Parts: sequence; structure tokens; C-alpha cells
Amino acid sequence: MVSHAELYDLSIAHMDCDAFYASVEKRDNPALNGKPVIIGGGHRGVVSTACYIARIKGVKSAMPMFQALKLCPEAIVIKPRMDAYVEASRAIRTMMEELSPAIQPLSLDEAFLDMTGTTKLHGVPPAVMLAKLVRRMKTELGLTGSIGLSHNKFLAKLASDLDKPHGFSVIGAAETQTFLNKKPVSMIWGVGAATLSSLNQAGIQTFSDLLRWERTDLIARFGSFGDRLWHLARGQDKRQVSAHEPMKSISNETTFNDDTSDPQVLDGHLWRMAQKVADRAKTKGLAGRIVVLKLKRSDFSLITRRVSLYDPTQLADRIYRTARGLLDQLGEPGPFRLLGCGIADLSSADGADSAGDLLDPDAQRRTKAERATDEIRQRFGEKAIVKGRALR
Repeated sequence: MVSHAELYDLSIAHMDCDAFYASVEKRDNPALNGKPVIIGGGHRGVVSTACYIARIKGVKSAMPMFQALKLCPEAIVIKPRMDAYVEASRAIRTMMEELSPAIQPLSLDEAFLDMTGTTKLHGVPPAVMLAKLVRRMKTELGLTGSIGLSHNKFLAKLASDLDKPHGFSVIGAAETQTFLNKKPVSMIWGVGAATLSSLNQAGIQTFSDLLRWERTDLIARFGSFGDRLWHLARGQDKRQVSAHEPMKSISNETTFNDDTSDPQVLDGHLWRMAQKVADRAKTKGLAGRIVVLKLKRSDFSLITRRVSLYDPTQLADRIYRTARGLLDQLGEPGPFRLLGCGIADLSSADGADSAGDLLDPDAQRRTKAERATDEIRQRFGEKAIVKGRALR
């Protein structure tokens, strides 16, 4: 039972499925019920998600698999079945669309909903319809989710984590400041280890600490993020629930079975990633002005390099050559356990890759060759034409 003075007045919600991948696996294979389940890659991979039994042992998402198995050696490790997860996600999305057209998915297993103005449509307040949603998920799909209900996106997302699994939590406007004051700033979505360290160095550990800072001082120290911190410290978030949130980046990465510093191996993987990124960009009609290279050392420390281009690109050749240049400039021999590349600052592909490169007279020839290759692959399959470097 949920009781709250503002329960029938709030309309911004965040729905987060409970251990989604693991829950789908347990639903489809009842023999897994009551057992710790980890979804992820091999011994060198990382944890995609873990059921709550495994989480009790300390297993967390994005944790290296070897570390997870040390904490929970009896866990059953299952490789992700993305097709099954996508199918379940679509079924949940269909249920949500019956409640409101304003749905902003964040991933396969979570989304914001703006239920403003739906009371007349459904004849009951948003809270009632959200309770019916999670009940339908349980009875019709065999999956559970947790609801956070508040007056803005920031607080709704915080609320959905308060009573997992299968929870329904509310943060009202009247209690917002009291609720936040003693909470750690690590609760802010997007605050990772590096950002948290910077905040702690500034003496900021809780929302109360943020309240003592002037807005101008936060901006001077943390840039535009400082302005956001000032508003979040007061529970303010004017972002709208957008059903058409633009994609911000396209990337691909791989974790090696063994750490490697072999330039031929790195080069081959880098080309294949650039091609996958380019294929996704072309399919979506997008191009990126920034090329990003990502590496993870054997000690799990991360290296990220990026460069801005004169004009956006969606070409595998240009993405690869730019990322390869970043890798060459790095001057670090490795070994590395992970390699990734991608594009960011996305825009429409109209006019992309049209400026040419005076310093590379062969660029236009390679562009025409890639476009012709795309047409052949589209007609006869992805493996109809394969570059030699892709075999490394």
C-alpha cells in the first residue's frame, strides 16, 4: 500500500524493471528460480546485470566478471540474449503507450513517463494507472518493475531506486528539500568516480554541502555542470519528458580475451568497430563531428581521446583513419584489455563528408569506393566484400 499527501497530484514517473535481463532468463527457465544469476560475457568480460540473489553477495553491473565470480562463485553465468530482452521491452513499451504518449525510453528496461492530463482520459489519477502497469507486467509478462513518482524527472528517477525490487516510491514537492539534504551527491545521475572525486575535493559530499555554494562559484569551478548542480541541490529539474530524445553518440567496443599490445590485432579490431559504427550511422541517417577512441589498460584504468572534424562523417574509412591517428598519437604501448571507438555530436547526414580533404587527395576515391561497397553489401549481405584489414 502507498500513502502520500500528493499521491494523486504528481504526474512525472520513472519505471525501472528489476534486474531485467536476469528476470527474463528466470522467467524463461524456471529452473533458475532461487539461484544467483549473472548476465555477461566470459571470464574477461563484465557483468551486464545480476539478479538480486547475486547482488546480495556484492555483484554489480559493469563489474569485471572475474571479480563477480570471486564474490559469488556459485552464480550461473548466462550470455545475453538480446532478442529476448528486446521482445520483452517492446511488450512493456506497448503497455506504457496505453497510458501516455509522452514516453522517453532510457534503455530497454527503463523509461520516463509524463502522465500530465491523463486523469480525464483514464478516469483515475496517474498513480493508479502506474500501479496497474506494474501489475500487468507481472501477470502478463512475468516481469516486475519499480515506479518512482514525483514532480520532475530527476526526483522520479531517484524515487524508483528507493524501494527495489517491485517498489512504488513517491517524492512530493513539499518534502523535496528535506528528502535531499542529507543524501550523498553520488545519487545524481551521471556522477561517476572521477566527478565524485572532484566534488569531494571541493568539500561537497551531500546535497546540503551544495546548498552552501553560490551559483556563480559552482559554475566557475565545474562549468555548465555546476549550474545543473545548483538547481539539483534544490530539487529543480526543468527537463521535459521527450518522446523523441535525440541520439547523442554511436559507438562500439570489445573486451579482449587476453590483454594485447599487438598493433595488428588492435588495427583489425579498430577497423571492424569503425565499420559497425558507420553502418549504424548510415542506417539512421546520422553523421558525427567528433571521433572518439576508448582504451582500458590491464589495471582497468580508462583512456579516452577525441578529435573534432571540420565536417560530420558517417564513413567507416574516415572514422577508422581518425581513430587510428588518435591511437598512434597516444604513445602508450599497452597492453590493453578493451578497445572502442565511436562518433559523437551527431547531426543529419545531409551534406556530410562533402568538404573533401586537400591533404589527402585519395579521400574522395575511397569515399566513392565505400559507397559502392555499401550498395553491394546491401544487396548480397555484409560478407559480400571484406577488407583485408578486417581479417587481422
